[in-house]
Amino acid sequence: MSTQEVSRRQAWVMAARPQTLPAAAAPVVVGTGLAVGTGAFAPLPALAALIGALLIQIGTNFANDYYDAKSGVDSDDREGFTRVTQSGLIAPAEVRWAMIGTFALSILVGTYLVWVGGLPIVVIGLASVAAGILYAGGPYPLGSYGLGDLFVFVFFGLVAVTGTYYVQAAATAPPFPLRPPLGTLPVAAVVASLPAAALSTNILVVNNVRDLETDRAAGKRSLAVLIGYRWSRVEFLLLTGMAYAVPIVFWLAEDSPLALAPLLTLPYAARIARTVLTRAEGTALNPALERVGKLLAAHSALFALGLAIPGVLA
Repeated sequence: MSTQEVSRRQAWVMAARPQTLPAAAAPVVVGTGLAVGTGAFAPLPALAALIGALLIQIGTNFANDYYDAKSGVDSDDREGFTRVTQSGLIAPAEVRWAMIGTFALSILVGTYLVWVGGLPIVVIGLASVAAGILYAGGPYPLGSYGLGDLFVFVFFGLVAVTGTYYVQAAATAPPFPLRPPLGTLPVAAVVASLPAAALSTNILVVNNVRDLETDRAAGKRSLAVLIGYRWSRVEFLLLTGMAYAVPIVFWLAEDSPLALAPLLTLPYAARIARTVLTRAEGTALNPALERVGKLLAAHSALFALGLAIPGVLA
């Protein structure tokens, strides 16, 4: 479809990048699964965490679209999905205001979570919004200095999973605690966050391997530009290995075979890895990028079920 054939509604859907939303929903699903398994489940905080995570993801996508077009990182030579600002489908000012409005909505949703989770959620929420803007914007855009992978690993894995578990576990404590109440941040939540962190980061790895040459030409120093094709592919394999090692750790620690459910997706992961290890062009890596998103969704859903069911049956 040429840009002339894209309707305004379709352009806004493209700007929101629905293919990236599993990266926002998956850690909330895992954190909620763990909460169910440990008896900490609270539906309203879980729902608010999901809505907030989706809004921050969409706001980050708007910010990335706007700032990459403004800085010249997005060019006509780019092989990825159409960017609405760079292609002229939506005026830059409209994308910028959409970014501001979406982040404002996420803060509005976050006020309920602040009442439940207190000062720790204020810190996490403001840091998440700031990171979403600074990923591509500001004087030192994280994604242009090799820090994008770390940003995704931390905020779409560690923070999102442990934060989701925390707001549910803290729901039974007095409102607005100044520090995490005892028992609301178990080590298990941190370990359970690693697969979502790893597979979310792999979405960015595939994206940056695909864009390596155009990013280098534009002066963007993504981690893939800094370490090259070979080590980017090693990074992809290590992160994939982490995603499948953690369920085994839970199986050994909790003596629960259900924790191994994510291993059902291993053949699908192997097929994606074969593409990433051997191809660099957009025609191969665009589908691979979408498949990593589907892998993240499937892996997280199975992992959440494996964590939740023992608690339901107990």
